[in-house]
Amino acid sequence: MGGIIVRPRSRILHGHDWVYSSEILKTFGHPQDGEVVSIKDGRDQLLGVGIYNSQSQIVVRRYSRRRQDLDEDFFRRRISQAMEYRVKAGCRRDLGRLIWSESDGLPGVIADRYGEVVMLQTLTKAMDLRRETIAKVLLELTAAGGVIERNDAPVRNMEGLELRKGILAGTLPEQVIEIDVSGVRFLVDPLAGHKTGLYLDQIESYGIVAAYASGRRVLDCFSNQGGFALACAKAGALTVTAVESGAESVAKLLDHSKRNGVAIEVLPADVFDVLTRTGEFDLIILDPPSFAKSRAKANEALRGYRDLHARAARRLSKHGLLVSFSCSHHISAQEFEGAIAEGLHDAKRNMRLVRRISQPLDHPIVLGLPETEYLKGIVLEAMPGR
Repeated sequence: MGGIIVRPRSRILHGHDWVYSSEILKTFGHPQDGEVVSIKDGRDQLLGVGIYNSQSQIVVRRYSRRRQDLDEDFFRRRISQAMEYRVKAGCRRDLGRLIWSESDGLPGVIADRYGEVVMLQTLTKAMDLRRETIAKVLLELTAAGGVIERNDAPVRNMEGLELRKGILAGTLPEQVIEIDVSGVRFLVDPLAGHKTGLYLDQIESYGIVAAYASGRRVLDCFSNQGGFALACAKAGALTVTAVESGAESVAKLLDHSKRNGVAIEVLPADVFDVLTRTGEFDLIILDPPSFAKSRAKANEALRGYRDLHARAARRLSKHGLLVSFSCSHHISAQEFEGAIAEGLHDAKRNMRLVRRISQPLDHPIVLGLPETEYLKGIVLEAMPGR
């Protein structure tokens, strides 16, 4: 087995599981991309084993602190542990994330369940080379009808991997799957939906936010397929307006509105433009796509968050609620809330913190691995007379 020797003060010496190219002192044994390698410190002490890819910025990702092969038994053990954790945590068995990458000891592996279908992404080379084994084990342990490969995510380019999608194991029981989220019905196309179909990290948030919607005028920004808008309409909102610029998402939003028998005004427009010219609302929801794809874009993203929240605050009624999310793991919760505070200052609005929202338990967070935590949500209430 080949391996690497890490430099002093490398982050893996302090509990992290990633090794960047700048942290490698020496490579030995001529490891090939996708192989398992030993990770050692300068005193020849074994730090564990990881997956190797010289084409990635993250050259090695540790998956164990002791020697373990990436064979079928390993995947059966790790996937079983991931499923057992979610059962104990009370997560839904028919809908949700089954595997969340490093949080489940499987770097680059993401698996989501939609009823009889498991959607699989393998975003690291070593796991991609073993995707058929992973799919076989998933089919065995979940008793699902089929495992669908959704490896069409552009992030794979950073690992030197091609984009593809299709059936990996079993069969596709239905071309379109209908699911229920907090009483709202959605249609998911396993082979054509965004990422693996829906933003599963938000399905708990729909019910949380909808609990504030009764009797309020609601504006759902970056609505995508209408998760928040539909949940708020079902919860008795006075009016619901959804803003979404993507043509495909707008079509799905309109279809979901009809399917659920609720009236929603859909604006196919840019959110920033709408917030400049729209009227007043009692509940505004901001759930934008990631503003920072890399740490180098963090300052630009923070300026964007500041401007967005300033515009939203100006459209909020006297006793209104502002709900906001960030899915950028390059932006910390402190930075995100700081940008919001600056935007509120620009709008000359004061708001109280009602609650914070994090990613659900089926997207577990590992201390020492900040990359496993990315979703930050906050609920704010306007302070009148300030």
